[in-house]
Amino acid sequence: MTRKSLIWLLVAAITLGLAFTAWSIRLLWPPLAAVMIILATRNALAGLLAGGLAGALLISEGNPVAATSSLMVDHLAPSLQSPWKIGAIFFTLILGGFASMLEAGGGFTRMMRKVTGGGGDPGHDSVRKLETAAAGLGLLCFFDGLANSMVVGRVSRDLADRNGVARAKLAYIVDYTSSAVACLAFISTWIAFQLSMISEAFTLAGRAVNPYSVFLHSLPYNFYCWFTLVMLLVAIRGRFHPGPMAQFVTEANRSCKEIESLNAKEPDGPVRSALLPLGALMAAFFLGFVVLGSPRPIFPLGREKIVAAFGSNAGPTVLVVASLIATAIALFMFPGQPSGKWKPAAIAFLRGLQTMVAPIFILLAAWILGSVISKLGTAALISQLATDSGQLALLPSLVFLTGAIISFSTGTSWGTMGILFPLVVPAAAALGGDDGFLTIIVAAVFSGAVFGDHCSPFSDTTIVSSISCGVTPHDHVRTQIPYALITAVVAVVFGFLPAGFGVSGWILLLSGSATLLFIGRFKKSPGNPNYAKPR
Repeated sequence: MTRKSLIWLLVAAITLGLAFTAWSIRLLWPPLAAVMIILATRNALAGLLAGGLAGALLISEGNPVAATSSLMVDHLAPSLQSPWKIGAIFFTLILGGFASMLEAGGGFTRMMRKVTGGGGDPGHDSVRKLETAAAGLGLLCFFDGLANSMVVGRVSRDLADRNGVARAKLAYIVDYTSSAVACLAFISTWIAFQLSMISEAFTLAGRAVNPYSVFLHSLPYNFYCWFTLVMLLVAIRGRFHPGPMAQFVTEANRSCKEIESLNAKEPDGPVRSALLPLGALMAAFFLGFVVLGSPRPIFPLGREKIVAAFGSNAGPTVLVVASLIATAIALFMFPGQPSGKWKPAAIAFLRGLQTMVAPIFILLAAWILGSVISKLGTAALISQLATDSGQLALLPSLVFLTGAIISFSTGTSWGTMGILFPLVVPAAAALGGDDGFLTIIVAAVFSGAVFGDHCSPFSDTTIVSSISCGVTPHDHVRTQIPYALITAVVAVVFGFLPAGFGVSGWILLLSGSATLLFIGRFKKSPGNPNYAKPR
């Protein structure tokens, strides 16, 4: 993409944005402009900035000087005052260097040779074993979606190349074991925010409930999150590759032997040089929240204190401190004598840090666009789709679909929850829904919010997952969407729609899971054991 073409695309986005100022649809223009430019240029940064600028022009009524200034002053600067976002920036940079050190140490190379039995042939089980190992590591990092996306992607992507696993497939695995798992986890960085939203929504509805009890009862009805994990199983064990993913898988199969020929040049260190630092990262993350975020006194440590700890303001500090501790241990464990290992370890760390600079700019641009969209009131406009229906039995499906649209358009799962909870729970209560029905509505909000986290080009989880796996955000989004759409359709047809008419959530989970497993068996794709291929 040349600079001239990029300038013309920006001009087109701005011009079309101004053309929409007389219509109510103008509120939808910034995310649409961003999506179109990302699809045309495969440049996430350009698309996000163009969408933000188009929205800022709408807010400033066409004044380009005021719009440009507003992007920096009103939309970027507030993001840089958020401790969580500053913590995410430093965490991303440090973890990039940390993961590069693990790669250079060679511990994961040796571990994967043991796990795959020295595979490297895409016809062997090495592909499935590596994908399963990546999914298992993602489930292990249940406590935070962003940490999951960064850790699993960075430590697995070179191993994926050497074992015939498409990086696009790895990015899908990383993304599908991030926000969905964090949303379902009893203890995570999400839980306190979720409980606070439940409490506020039920208060507005005039219902007195225990938020944690509502959360637990909503789990069987959080269909999209559960079905994402079933779809992940189908994709790995059944080699299910719908849409553009099949092309990436085929290319990875062809290039595997070329990459394997370079294995002799790769570092081959002790497994402990990778596993101990990674274990230290997880332990420091968990203990950091308990020590810094728990109400005093810490002991006795019960469920309520752990939940409060993960929802405390200690998060930014914990992210940075845990990554620094893990990096120090990775340096100490780096293969070689102390006198000769510091320089290669430092070089590897700086190389990894450098690779995270571009993703940081993409994150900043995504935050700018999210702020602009919030200022315009785009999400509030979309949310009326759910509250204006008046059909109680259809409300769970409408809430899920509305949440999916909002989260895809804005790229924020928490923002989607913050918008929908105060609207849809009181609306359902006013239509006569009892506490059990409101629990289904809660689950529908969670599911809709996670949908955008999986496949929105504006989501920080989507961006970090793609970058950490070495895939462009454009390729990650277009390979992710078919999985997300299939899962969403099953979640509606076999989940929220019958749930609205009173069918048990457990029965629906079984029927929906069986449907996804059948789809995986029916659809034959490259890499599927049932796919006819030459021997």
